[in-house]
Amino acid sequence: MSIDILRIILDFGLLVLIWVVQRIIYPGFQYYNADNLIVWHRKYTLRIGFIVAPLMIGQLGISLGQVFFTPSIYTVVSLIFIVLVWISTFLQFVPMHTNISKGVVSEKLLRSLVYKNWLRTFLWTVLFLMSLYHLLTKTHMQFLN
Repeated sequence: MSIDILRIILDFGLLVLIWVVQRIIYPGFQYYNADNLIVWHRKYTLRIGFIVAPLMIGQLGISLGQVFFTPSIYTVVSLIFIVLVWISTFLQFVPMHTNISKGVVSEKLLRSLVYKNWLRTFLWTVLFLMSLYHLLTKTHMQFLN
């Protein structure tokens, strides 16, 4: 399997995941009472971590490899976007999820999850579209040669 195929698989996995989180999971938190949300959230974060972590680590690793071995505008911009997602995740979302798990739940916090997550949704959507364009262009060029 080529690195470009593996990259698009990871990008697609994160694309689907972020849209499910943005449109279903985060908005759904508001329908729990605080006690039930805290119990569910502790289970949710552990379970979702087993899905998100390998995808994010794989995407970062491949992107670093692409920048190192095949530097281009695509690989550099991709890496910048991925770093922005990581910064947003660890500076914004990890603390918010930690607060919820500790029982610090408010309507404002739950709205903030959805509102701030639009940045990651946008970045991962653009990353997938860039990877798709890159793969199709590269495949098209190989076909022509």
